[in-house]
Amino acid sequence: MAKHKAAAARTPEKLRKKDYLERLTPLQLALSEVERWVAATGQRLLVLVEGRDTAGKGGVIHAIAETLNPRHCRVVALDKPSERERGQWYFQRYVAHLPAAGEIVLMDRSWYNRAGVEKVMGFCTDAQYTAFLKQVPVFEKLLVQDGIRLAKYWLCVDQAQQEERFAERASDPLKRYKLSPIDLKARASYETYTRAREAMLQATHTRHAPWTLVDFNDQRRGRLSMIRHWLGTLPWNAPEPPMLELPPLTHPPKRERYTVLEPIPDRSEDGSPPRPARFRA
Repeated sequence: MAKHKAAAARTPEKLRKKDYLERLTPLQLALSEVERWVAATGQRLLVLVEGRDTAGKGGVIHAIAETLNPRHCRVVALDKPSERERGQWYFQRYVAHLPAAGEIVLMDRSWYNRAGVEKVMGFCTDAQYTAFLKQVPVFEKLLVQDGIRLAKYWLCVDQAQQEERFAERASDPLKRYKLSPIDLKARASYETYTRAREAMLQATHTRHAPWTLVDFNDQRRGRLSMIRHWLGTLPWNAPEPPMLELPPLTHPPKRERYTVLEPIPDRSEDGSPPRPARFRA
C-alpha cells in the first residue's frame, strides 16, 4: 500500500492547456527548422506512431504536422487492406507511402498492425505472424541502409485511463467515429495486447531500428516528451530562412468587387445548425 501511495505522489498533475501550448511553441519552431533542413538536404524521415486504442496517436501526429508545410510533411493513416492488398506481399502497400527526398512521413499505425490487432483479433494466421516478426528487422534494415531515418514510438496508457477515453468518445457525438467494433472488442483484451506488444518489442527492437516507449497517460505531457525526444535524435542544421520584405503598395488598399457572382450572406451569427437540403426527385 505504501508503495502505491508513493508512486501516486510522484505522478505529476495533468498539464494545463496554457502550459502545454507555451511548451509546445518552441518545439514547433524547432520542427520548422527540421523541415527546412529536410527540404534543403533531401533527407527522408519516417516516424511510426503505434500504441493502444485511445493512446493519443492522432493527437501527437497533429501536433507535429500542424505547422509544417504539407509539401514536405505527410500523414499516412491507412484503412484496412482491400481484397487486392490482402493478396500482396504484406509490406507492399506501406512501401508506396515511404518518404521521398525532402519528405517527412508520419504513420498513424503501420506494418506493426500485424503484431498487434491482427495477432490479437485473429486477423492473420500464426504462420503469417511468425514470418512477419522474422522479416521486419530485415525490412527495416534495408530502409535504414538506404538512408531513411526511421523512428518508432509506442504510446503507453494504463487501462483506467483508456476506459475514461473510451467513455468520452462514446458520449461525444464528435468523437464517436473514433470507436469501432474492433475497439470495443479490444477492451476485454488489455493483457493480451500487453503480451503481444512485449513479443513484438523482443523481436523488433534492434540497433538499427530501436523502439522508444512514451508515457501517454497525460497526452499533453506525452506529446511534448515524444517530440522533444525525436528532435534530439536528428542532426539537423537548418539553413537560415530567407528574409521577406513586403514592399509598400503603390495605392491605397482596394476592396473586392464582383461582376458575375456575389458572396453568400454572412450567416456567422446564426446559432442553430442548418436543416438538411431538400432535393427534387
